[in-house]
Amino acid sequence: MQKPELLAPAGSFEKAKIAFLYGADAVYAGTSSLSLRTRAQMQDNDLANTIKYAHSIGKKVYAAINIYAWDETYDEIKKQAKMLNELKVDGIIVADGGIVEIIKEYAPDVEIHISTQANTVSGHSANFWYKNGAKRVILGRELNKEQIKQIMKNKPKDLEIEIFIHGAICFGYSGRCFLSDFLSGRSANLGECSQSCRWLYNVYVEETNNLGNLMPVEHDEKGTYIFSSKDLCLVKEIPEIIQMGVNSLKLEGRLKTEYYLASVVNAYRNAIDDYIQNPQSYDYTKYLEELEKTKTRGLTTFYFNDRNNKDFQEYEGKQYNSNYEFGGKIVGIETELKNSEQQNNIKLENTKSKVIIEIKNKLKVGDELEIIIPNKIQTCKFTIDKLWDIDTNEEIEFVNPGKAEQKVKMVLPIEVQENWIIRKKR
Repeated sequence: MQKPELLAPAGSFEKAKIAFLYGADAVYAGTSSLSLRTRAQMQDNDLANTIKYAHSIGKKVYAAINIYAWDETYDEIKKQAKMLNELKVDGIIVADGGIVEIIKEYAPDVEIHISTQANTVSGHSANFWYKNGAKRVILGRELNKEQIKQIMKNKPKDLEIEIFIHGAICFGYSGRCFLSDFLSGRSANLGECSQSCRWLYNVYVEETNNLGNLMPVEHDEKGTYIFSSKDLCLVKEIPEIIQMGVNSLKLEGRLKTEYYLASVVNAYRNAIDDYIQNPQSYDYTKYLEELEKTKTRGLTTFYFNDRNNKDFQEYEGKQYNSNYEFGGKIVGIETELKNSEQQNNIKLENTKSKVIIEIKNKLKVGDELEIIIPNKIQTCKFTIDKLWDIDTNEEIEFVNPGKAEQKVKMVLPIEVQENWIIRKKR
C-alpha cells in the first residue's frame, strides 16, 4: 500500500515550519507576484529560506505560478522561473499553457505540476499535459471518486495525481471565477481574489411584465450568502483515496492561520498514518472531531461521493468557530532555578519551566486551553492557573493582544517545544 504525500499550504516561511512540524511531507507556496494568493506573506527571500529549510529536513516545496497571464507579464515569469530553477524548488504549479512552455525553457530542472485551475477532469486531459511535460496533475475538485478511479486506471504509469482533500471550495469552476473582477476590479485569475462569493447579498426578483419593480427575496435579518460554499472535508474517505493510489493529498489554505495549519495538518497526518498502520481499525470520527474544532464553515464531501450532492452551500455565511479559537504559539522556554541550585552542573529535574507564549487572543486565568501535540491526535487539555507578565515577571490575571507579537508566560502541564500551537476554548 502506497503512502500518499501530505501536501500543506504555506503562506509564509513561519507557516511552512508549522506545517512541517505537524507532519506535512511537502508545502506549496506562491512566488511574490505570480500565484493565485498574492496576499500571502511569501516574498522571494522567504521562499528561498523555505526551500533551504525543507531540503535540510528531507521535505519538499512546490511553488505556484498558476495565474492566467497577460503577454506583458511574461518577462516577470521568465525571471521567476530562472530564480526557481536556481533555488532547486521541487516543482512549479502551472495552469496556463504558455507558462508551461516558459518553465520548460527557463526552469528545465524543475518538475511541472498542472494546477487545479487548468480544470483537468478527464484522463484525456491528464494525458495531454503529460505529453507536454507535466510530472503531476492536480485534478479538478468537480470530479467524483469513480471518475478519479478511471483516471488513475488509465493514466501514464509515471504521471502523478494530486487531489484536494480539505479546505475552501470556490464558487467558480475549479477556481476560474470572474465574480471578484466584475464586482471589485480584483481578478481571481491573477491572484487578487476579494472572495466576493463570501459577501452578504440581498436578492430580488423582477416580474417581466412590470420591469423595474424589484421585490426582495427574504431569508433572515442577515440576507443570504447564496454564493458561499462549505469547506471540503474528505477525512472519512481517506481509506478509499489511499486505495486508489493517489500520490498527493492537498490541503487548501495559504491565507489561513498557523493554528488552522497545525490542527488540520495534524489531523490528516494521524489519519493517513493510522490507516496505513492498521486499516481495519480506522475510525475517522476522532480526526473529524479535531477538524470540527477548527472549521469556520460547514463541511461537505462536495461531489466526491455523489455527483448529485447539493449539500455544499453555506447559506448562513458563517465565518468563525463559535467554540474554539487560536490561543497562542510557544516561542520560548525559560527555566527557573531554585536558590542554591543556580550553579554549574545542576540537576534539571529540580527545576520548573515557564513557557513564553505569543498570544493570538485574550487569555485569562481560568481559561481552558489545549496543546496540539505533533503526531498525536489527542490534545493536552488544561486550565490556566497562573500568568506572568513578559516584562516584569509579575503575576497577572489576563493579557490582551494589544500589540503585535504580544507575549505572556505560563507553566504548562507537559514538556513542550517551540512552535507548538495552543487552542483556546471560547
